[in-house]
Amino acid sequence: PFRAGSLSNLSSLTLCRGQNLHKVGAPLYNHHVLKIYALSDLHLSFSNDKAMDIFGEKWRVHWQKIAHNWNQIVEPEDIVLVAGDISWAMRPPEAEQDLRWLIGLKGRKVLIRGNHDYWWQSIGKLRNTYPELYFVQNDSVYLDGVSICGSRGWSLPGSPEYNSQDEKIFQRELARLELGLKSLEPQAKLRIAMMHYPPHSISLQSSEFGQLLERYKVDACVFGHIHNFTTPSLCYTKSGINYYLTSADYLNFQPALIWNGQELTSTNKL
Repeated sequence: PFRAGSLSNLSSLTLCRGQNLHKVGAPLYNHHVLKIYALSDLHLSFSNDKAMDIFGEKWRVHWQKIAHNWNQIVEPEDIVLVAGDISWAMRPPEAEQDLRWLIGLKGRKVLIRGNHDYWWQSIGKLRNTYPELYFVQNDSVYLDGVSICGSRGWSLPGSPEYNSQDEKIFQRELARLELGLKSLEPQAKLRIAMMHYPPHSISLQSSEFGQLLERYKVDACVFGHIHNFTTPSLCYTKSGINYYLTSADYLNFQPALIWNGQELTSTNKL
């Protein structure tokens, strides 16, 4: 896995915190300018009460921090991108309480699967059971002029302990990401990709994931997976694309503003 401990060389970066499924309306509301936020790695566990503070004191009752911070800044019409590791549940019924809690927060939530989301099984059943949420898998969602796709991703070639089995998963994830990218709305005013794993290596060199994102001309990519990251910051612009690390603990459990209603929020240009 792509771990935070190997990222100390990034200290020069600045701090920042098949088909389309849905088509909705005009890009702006009369009473509210659309904003886009992102927060990944929620690691909810209401059904099995997993003690998250074993990963550090900051994780104690972290869901309370998320709910408070989220509802303080997000409006009902806003979009919130949740790039995986949503629930510790192993089976769909065990995830229900976590997903119902997420539904209760403000905004329209767009979700992709993370490496711990074992409950994410039948995409059709998820969409039928939770129509309030937008589950993205091998496709994209189009909301108010914004087209959003996503894929879990995987460890990159050259990562520690990367082996032949990882290569099979890596190639499969590349294909899944491209399916989503192909489905992005051509007339969208903003094109966003979501990944759970980081799309670039620890040295931010080019990768096949990054090359795909560039080929399909996305404007931004949000990702998570990295924890205990304390060195500012993994928020950067590369080849014209803004990249944002959105792991919950990195953002102190507050959704990061990605689109302020007029433009993407600033990053460090490489």
